Amino acid sequence: MNRRMLAMDVPMNEQRPDPDRLLDRVQREEAQRTRGRLKIFFGACAGVGKTYAMLSAAQALRMQGRDLVIGLVETHGRAETAELLRDIEILPPRILGYRGRELAEFDLDGALARKPAVVIVDELAHSNIPGSRHAKRWQDVEELRAAGIDVYTTLNVQHLETLNDVVGQITGVRVWETIPDSVFDRADEVTVVDLPPDELLQRLKDGKVYVPDQVEQATRNFFRKGNLIALRELALRRTADRVDAQMREYREDKSIRSVWQAKERLLVCIGPGADGEKLVRGAARLAGNLRADWIAIYVETPRLQRLPSAARDRILKTLGLARELGAETITMGGADVAATLLSYARSRNVSKLVIGRTSRPAWLRRLSIPLAERLSLMARDADVYVVGYERDGKAPPAEEGYSDAYSLIAGEKKRRKNHGYIAAAVACVVTTVVAMPLAQYLSATNIAMLYLLTVMLVAFRFGRGPAILSAVLSVLSFDFFLVPPRLSFSVSDAQYLVTFVVMLSIALVISSLTHNLRYQARVATLRERRARSLYEAARELSGAVQTEQIVEIANRNLHGVFQAETAVLLPDLSERIVLPAVTGGTEQKMPALDTAIAQWVFDHQQPAGCGTSTLSASPVYYLPLKAPIRPRGVLALAPSNPRLVFVPEQHRLLETFASQIALALERVHFVRVAQEALMKIESERLRNSLLSAISHDLRTPLTALVGLASMLATGPDLPEKSRRELAQAAADEAMRMSSLVNNLLDMARLQAEGVHLNRQWHVLEEIVGGALRVLGKAIAGHDVQVSLDASLPLIFVDSVLIERVLYNLVENAVKYTPSGRVIRITAQIRVGEIAVSVADNGPGLPVDMLEIVFDKFTRGERESSTAGVGLGLALCRAIVQAHHGRIWAENVRQGGARFTFTLPLLEPPVIPEQLEASAERPGRE
Repeated sequence: MNRRMLAMDVPMNEQRPDPDRLLDRVQREEAQRTRGRLKIFFGACAGVGKTYAMLSAAQALRMQGRDLVIGLVETHGRAETAELLRDIEILPPRILGYRGRELAEFDLDGALARKPAVVIVDELAHSNIPGSRHAKRWQDVEELRAAGIDVYTTLNVQHLETLNDVVGQITGVRVWETIPDSVFDRADEVTVVDLPPDELLQRLKDGKVYVPDQVEQATRNFFRKGNLIALRELALRRTADRVDAQMREYREDKSIRSVWQAKERLLVCIGPGADGEKLVRGAARLAGNLRADWIAIYVETPRLQRLPSAARDRILKTLGLARELGAETITMGGADVAATLLSYARSRNVSKLVIGRTSRPAWLRRLSIPLAERLSLMARDADVYVVGYERDGKAPPAEEGYSDAYSLIAGEKKRRKNHGYIAAAVACVVTTVVAMPLAQYLSATNIAMLYLLTVMLVAFRFGRGPAILSAVLSVLSFDFFLVPPRLSFSVSDAQYLVTFVVMLSIALVISSLTHNLRYQARVATLRERRARSLYEAARELSGAVQTEQIVEIANRNLHGVFQAETAVLLPDLSERIVLPAVTGGTEQKMPALDTAIAQWVFDHQQPAGCGTSTLSASPVYYLPLKAPIRPRGVLALAPSNPRLVFVPEQHRLLETFASQIALALERVHFVRVAQEALMKIESERLRNSLLSAISHDLRTPLTALVGLASMLATGPDLPEKSRRELAQAAADEAMRMSSLVNNLLDMARLQAEGVHLNRQWHVLEEIVGGALRVLGKAIAGHDVQVSLDASLPLIFVDSVLIERVLYNLVENAVKYTPSGRVIRITAQIRVGEIAVSVADNGPGLPVDMLEIVFDKFTRGERESSTAGVGLGLALCRAIVQAHHGRIWAENVRQGGARFTFTLPLLEPPVIPEQLEASAERPGRE
């Protein structure tokens, strides 16, 4: 009956849904309702018919009345594929220039503006042309989905990031266009388009895959039958893994705890026994025969936590062997091994459990149900395989699986500290001394409670051994000193025998529970410390913006957690590992690092050195820094105590640290790549703008000069008036060209050398007058009004540069203001500064141009025919900022634009009265 109840308890309790999981499912469903669906037509390689199947599905949707458009489809010259494009709306492609050629790309903005129900976008892994909004087409697809648009697309197995190197090893061809596996896993639907290798090769020969000139080369290289068979298996297996993940997610969402044996998956239970390696090898053979995934798990109970170093090292070695044989290794903590194993097995949909057979004698098995039998009773929806061990006939093995943990621990001599037992004895003496005078006031039951309290305190402070001694001494002291007849172990009343037995039993139970609670609290503290260290490291790494910062953070945190000398080894441009300049830690010197071992770890992405089976003589442990896109380096540790690195919990923590460091390195790398790309784009834009300015704005006055000079040279009989007009026109064009060239040269000089100011005390009115005199006839057709505050003091500026600022601002107003309009120049004193404004009543500026109009090669009107290279305002900003001032543009409510710049107001020098009188002017209008 008890065993039937044991088999029923766990499934009934686990049927209750997890509230957090239900909330997470509701949130995911809510988010998916607003996103478009993604359907991927997935194949092993080109030519299996993915695009054909996708367009056939599109035609079916069109017949159902769905709003459907073709974003981009590559037919590769296949007539039957092109035929399926008929009667479907095709979005015009976006034409982009690249290396002197015009290429067609998917028009993302056009698709978003059209916003159909479904968009067909071929080749999900395609890399967009530089200058597109996103670098990859899958990012375009994600933006379409975010806008609520469904997407149909195609993908080959070699374009998945995690399988890219595998396919390259099989075929000898490395594909550089990849997508993250998460994009594939998040797809709402995946349709496998499969074709047997012989049929695909026949299609290739018939010219239905490539043009005839490429068929022979493709058949010799990529399209070999062995390659096609391997690619086909990879595609089918990857799809099966995705379906398996969907099934597990469905079971979790529906709180289904029973195992669905849709796919074979083994779970082998590793214990501290000496024959654990044989158990692992047997499980590996079984998994290979069944072609199943398998998991090696070690459940550490509070009792197993107290194993000696030799036994724990044996467990680590067994887990390492399982990992080498292809298993996924897991270490878990729990009070009940069977319940923990079964709970994890159901969460992973494990169909078969593999454990070792017990070697305990029959009388001992009757006291407690062996693990194999408990699992057989509890795991009604999974098969339990029991692996036997060989015996040599002399003596049963001292250790085997979990079933022999009791024998191992019972045979181990516990290390006890003498002061704990002394303290237990002293505590009993003190309790007896206190209880004796109270015996006449308190009953025997209350006196027994005092002893129980002592036992609990001893167990909490010193552990189980001293607590047991305290329990025994408490019963003996209670009997000898406090139970009549006193000072004797004789008992006058037989009922006291029951009291002694109950008191001893309760004392032993309390000591055991208190000890377990104390031990679990210590374990929880260690786990909290690991979690806190990981959190602090992740927080610091997330804020690092340079590789040197990441290396420093990694060294500091790893040295503190693992008590090891550390070094982060990074590759150079040729993918060769180089030694670091500094290492982490201060207590001892880092052993000599072997770059050959580090290079092997980097190339093979496997750990080596201390604690591994590869080059284990090295005192340094080398761990690869694996990032999602590519490896980023090698982490080297020289542990002072290997147990702090290689115990399961610490090793998992180290691997998590390594993953965080690799992610941070990859993030910084791509930030640097993005910055370089932006710099290249900006340089290209400036170069194109400069070429445009030179080819148009400088060529125009040059053409006019050539024409005017030709007319003067070939027309000697021209009237004097006409000759003067032509000469004046030539001079005007020369001045115009000179102004453009001066702006170009000044900006180049300012960027190359910076602004060197020759500051003197000047009167602003003289600087304004100088700028207007230089403009001359350029402002003849406009009404320029100057209004300066009569109380303006002297300003400490470079008069030549400030005059250039005013010249450019007024010239800019003349260019964009129709003839006859008013241009106003004003100046007034503000708090700590002088503000100078140039306003016109022309068309004004677009709102989005008010800030960027000061950028180089930027014009006030995007399609302006007004001459100029767009450097005047950029030059003004550079000069004003060099004077520690500000400059901005704004639109005037009555119409037009106003440009204002400020200059700091400094204390002017003292001027003698006679000079001050001579400097006075009657008015400033």
